[in-house]
Amino acid sequence: MTKFIFITGGVVSSLGKGIVSSSIASLLTLCKYKVRIRKLDPYLNIDPGTMNPSQHGEVFVTDDGAETDMDLGHYERFTGIMSKKSDNITTGKIYSEVLKKERRGDYLGSTVQVIPHVTDEIKKFIKKDLKNEDFVICEIGGTVGDIESLPFLEAIRQLRNELGKSKTLFIHLTLVPFLSSANEFKTKPTQHSVKELLGLGIQPDLLLCRTETKFDKKAREKISLFCNTSFDSVILVENAKTIYEIPLKLYKQGILKQVLNYLNVNQDRNINLKLWENFLYKFHKLKNHVTVAIVGKYTNLSESYKSLNEALFHSGIFNNTKVEIKWIDSKKIENISKCEQVLNDCDGILVPGGFGKDGTIGKINAIKISKKLKKPYLGICFGMQLAILESISNLKGFENASSTEFGKTSLPVISMIHEWIKNNKLIKSDLKNLGGSMRLGSYTSILLKGSRIYSIYRKNKINERHRHRYEVNYNYKKQIEKSGVVLSGMSPDGNLVEIMERDDHPWFVGVQFHPELKSTPFKPHPIFNSFIKALLNKRLL
Repeated sequence: MTKFIFITGGVVSSLGKGIVSSSIASLLTLCKYKVRIRKLDPYLNIDPGTMNPSQHGEVFVTDDGAETDMDLGHYERFTGIMSKKSDNITTGKIYSEVLKKERRGDYLGSTVQVIPHVTDEIKKFIKKDLKNEDFVICEIGGTVGDIESLPFLEAIRQLRNELGKSKTLFIHLTLVPFLSSANEFKTKPTQHSVKELLGLGIQPDLLLCRTETKFDKKAREKISLFCNTSFDSVILVENAKTIYEIPLKLYKQGILKQVLNYLNVNQDRNINLKLWENFLYKFHKLKNHVTVAIVGKYTNLSESYKSLNEALFHSGIFNNTKVEIKWIDSKKIENISKCEQVLNDCDGILVPGGFGKDGTIGKINAIKISKKLKKPYLGICFGMQLAILESISNLKGFENASSTEFGKTSLPVISMIHEWIKNNKLIKSDLKNLGGSMRLGSYTSILLKGSRIYSIYRKNKINERHRHRYEVNYNYKKQIEKSGVVLSGMSPDGNLVEIMERDDHPWFVGVQFHPELKSTPFKPHPIFNSFIKALLNKRLL
């Protein structure tokens, strides 16, 4: 019978509920339990796809084409379990479903209310699409006390009553700050956070206390007393040098034993922690160092490129190398001389996914400098498209080659998926529903034998995740190839460009997909492995 673990947070946001959820899931997975992780987000957006990355962080994309919260990326990286569309829900989706049912008359004229109609829909989501999972971990977004989170908290309270204590576990993550002026840890924020939960009818079974350093027995006893939990149920979550230390830290604190005890699960399975131990051993013994310049639009918030950060980190460990990221706002390098000056001390250049004309000049300048200085270049999604535009614009007559994303153009080398040139006229489909024009999720690419990308993957067919609306216009294939570009990866029908590279450069690769979304600490992505290796080789020259 499936057991449900609900993880809530209090005091402040960004405490690390996603990392805690992922860590617990990892430990259970290493015990050979079948685990599913879900995220319940309280915002009214249907999904995060249209939300500003500077506010929300990265949009993570699943194999089956869902635009989800970035925490699902943590889930996949820590466990190797691929998330699905059905693993992320928002208040917007919940209300949308309730209103559809009301319009159809499903409620038979009843007054539609938060309780029971909205909470019933939330419970339905929590329990849907399960296939004999031993555990389902549900992270509740936001913090206790937020108005937006109340329906979700009420729903899990109801589930506890319906399923019983042996099938449900409440874990609450809270902050225990240290005040240097008083030279003590303050437990009041935790007390008030738990009080809010108690007022909603939820008694936390385990309290995870986020803290800068380990606090003493006295503080744990105080939390236990005032929060109505046992001493052993107060577990410390200390700050770590890397998020990948958290599974082992929690294990040493006895969280696995506590979880299994509360859910009446026999603790007769061995756990193999070698994967984490070996990874962290390598992390602490890195011998080499490289610097990667990431030239982007949202560089003021690194969470906007979270999966990219992690992919570079994973491949750095794989190559025994510390990867330092130099964040560069593309709008600040629109002068080519300044661009060269800024990028000169970097070992390699990466232009990530993005959209819109704003900041494009700086990104193209970065591509020019990578070619001039022979610095390894990796272009992802928009970064690949700009690399093609930069190349073809060097051909006579194609100086003004552009993308229809930037406005009207006579040379739409990059165009909407449904935009193509016929008889010198641009044919446009009905694009009122923007979501319908997006290529999302996993798609197949066929690789060119003898190409660099073929040597990286060592196979001719791959599947990678996409998130984009514009494509390289196949009608310009000959001109693109004439400009020095090798189209080394294509869609199975041969119409869509998936990968480009250059033979006249030590390492220059652009991909239409997002390889960072499939990188994990134990299985770093081959493209990033090759990229980091190229940076090291550049240093040795």
